[in-house]
Amino acid sequence: MAKRSGGIGKSMAHGVMGAWAWFYRRSGGKIGGRMGGAPLLLLTTTGRKSGQPWTVPVMFQPTDDGWVVIASNGGAPKHPSWWLNLVSNPEARIEIGREAHQVTATEAAGEQRERLWRIMTSVNSGFDGYTKKTTRILPVVLLRPH
Repeated sequence: MAKRSGGIGKSMAHGVMGAWAWFYRRSGGKIGGRMGGAPLLLLTTTGRKSGQPWTVPVMFQPTDDGWVVIASNGGAPKHPSWWLNLVSNPEARIEIGREAHQVTATEAAGEQRERLWRIMTSVNSGFDGYTKKTTRILPVVLLRPH
């Protein structure tokens, strides 16, 4: 069995995310389906290094075009791994409650980005705070169904 890099912290994160996804799926999103009042979806990307599926819970809002998420990583200086995976391969799967959708991810820009940013901050103003914690631009991501 290959050893994962990143030490105990990364191993713990993998364990927590796996448990979160398990509870979410078993309960149809009733357990683990909200954080701070905002709904969560499960996003499964393909690891850019491992080629393996990786599932994480992500805050979202529906839009006319699909679903919007923000790659905030809590305002950390680095992008979240799921976003780097989507940059490498924009094809992904999302689960909202008991519904699953194949999606293609695109980064929003310009007016579209501003509109989607406002949609997300209307349910979680914490995203505005994250911009003060980091120098990177937080990607606003549109997940469009196939």
